[in-house]
Amino acid sequence: MNQASYVERRGEIEHYFDRTAAKAWEVLTSNAPVGRIRATVRKGRDEMRHTLLSWLPEDMRGLRLLDAGCGTGALAQEAMLRGAEVLAIDLSPTLVNLARERHAQDLLTNPALSAQGGSITFLAGDMLSAEHGEFDHVVCMDSLIHYDTQTIANAVEALTQRTRQSVLFTFAPHSPLLAVAHAMGRLFPRTDRSPQLSPTRKSTLHVYIERAVREHGWRPGHMQRVSSGFYTSQAWEWKRT
Repeated sequence: MNQASYVERRGEIEHYFDRTAAKAWEVLTSNAPVGRIRATVRKGRDEMRHTLLSWLPEDMRGLRLLDAGCGTGALAQEAMLRGAEVLAIDLSPTLVNLARERHAQDLLTNPALSAQGGSITFLAGDMLSAEHGEFDHVVCMDSLIHYDTQTIANAVEALTQRTRQSVLFTFAPHSPLLAVAHAMGRLFPRTDRSPQLSPTRKSTLHVYIERAVREHGWRPGHMQRVSSGFYTSQAWEWKRT
């Protein structure tokens, strides 16, 4: 991985989600009313989260999960309800604090949520850091979509080295329509827009990942695209065989 390039891009993403857009993401990930465009994004993200969770075991007691790019913690909490020991990490300390507060409030109002024995540890930091240890499953929901194809493949390779069963991630699928949407997005003032997505060709990404992990027993599994208005993302499962 080009570490300098990765660190620079990571800094841009951290700045956006921790400062520019933190309040918007707090509203988007709540039940508060939102406009038509953001409603399509909320709907798409909910569908994507449910898709990824459907690829994980229903009973996760004794399993360790990395929620890489946890945002406000919705996926982490659902995994905890299945009994998983979750490390929920995000670049944005602001979003991590919000996730922690929401989780504490949920446990306060409904102590039965922890009946399955699961737990969540929230942390602000780099999802690729080896200091986080090993996991049974890793989920990267929309946390790699701002990186180029080679960086995504390198990140998946790094995660597989510390994962026993599966790595689930999403990427921005390349399409003419999405390219137009990205071009339109660049018309907005720089301070008002998110870091540009990096449309990725599945065939190229497949070659890069398979070249890096196949000899270690990893194979592609489920794949699902979710499109909802202004939200388009493609989920991919890689499993150790």
